[in-house]
Amino acid sequence: MRLACQQVLKNKGSAGVDGMNLSQLTQTVKQHRDEIAASMVNETYRPQPILGLSITEDKGKERLLGIPTVVDRWLQQSVAQAIMSKFELEFKAHSYAFRPKKNAQQCVLQSHKYINEGYQHIVDIDLKKFFDEVNHCL
Repeated sequence: MRLACQQVLKNKGSAGVDGMNLSQLTQTVKQHRDEIAASMVNETYRPQPILGLSITEDKGKERLLGIPTVVDRWLQQSVAQAIMSKFELEFKAHSYAFRPKKNAQQCVLQSHKYINEGYQHIVDIDLKKFFDEVNHCL
């Protein structure tokens, strides 16, 4: 959970509906860690509502951005770190999106290698607008 806190601070970001900013996270974790952990174990923890913020994208399109509270981001990061190693084993070596130590530049370099080896097809699958359409309540 300490590593998760460090990652949330590193990721930066805005305050959620509670107005708590990143500079308050470390102290909040120190003061309330045990009660938050107990509420997670007891299944009584309830995430705060998501702050909706409309942002303008390229070509003037607007997109709704959901901003969780800093504490909820900390807990989400904690869970992600705990389960990532299990799921990481399932990913193929040629899968690059949102993976530790993988990035778009590596994907492009690998694509160039495939082209030079004579492959003629490269598949790019993008879940465009997935998070705009997914049922966040679930």
